[in-house]
Amino acid sequence: MKKLQEILFHNFGWKVLSLAGAVALWWLVASEPELAGFATVRLEYKNLPDDLEISSEPVGSVTLELQGPSGVLRGVGDGGLQPAVVLDMSDVAAGERTFPISGANVQMPRGVRLVRAIPSEVRFGFDRRMVRDVPVNAKIVGAGKNGYVLEQCVVNPASLRLVGPASRVARIHSVVTDPVDVSTVVGSQEFRVNAYIDDPYVRFETSPQVTVTAVMKKE
Repeated sequence: MKKLQEILFHNFGWKVLSLAGAVALWWLVASEPELAGFATVRLEYKNLPDDLEISSEPVGSVTLELQGPSGVLRGVGDGGLQPAVVLDMSDVAAGERTFPISGANVQMPRGVRLVRAIPSEVRFGFDRRMVRDVPVNAKIVGAGKNGYVLEQCVVNPASLRLVGPASRVARIHSVVTDPVDVSTVVGSQEFRVNAYIDDPYVRFETSPQVTVTAVMKKE
């Protein structure tokens, strides 16, 4: 009993002061007026299966209507209090999937509540990932001068590997380089240029840079 009393009354003044401070802080927070406001946040996702690709135009942001104590709500967006919408895609399959935006996938600061999300749900299209090699075609521009014409054009590497949703990759049979101007070439000349994919959902597995060797001859 004596030891318990010693523990209870050791630094008794500081303990009382700490308790009073905690009560005062609670009272200040509890007595703050409730406010509502809007915050636009990025839409994030996690756990997308490795063999799937998002094949539809993604929703980049969501507007959240929030409610909470004025002091907390005014701090939203500052000091790490930014809300986040995180979608768990671990169980998706090829096809379309709708995700509701609710308290289950919205991370908010303590004391802040979600009133609604605009939009209230988002839909994604998913497709199997495809990897495919396609030939690279050089885009030759300009005409040779003084009777020179293009005799040969060699692209190295001759093909590049594409990665993306299967339905989109399957439609691409070749890629083209940036323009190669041969109007001033006499003999042969090398150009380092990038290849281009005309589909924002398909990407190159490695660097898109190729070397184009243009050989000109006199007619």
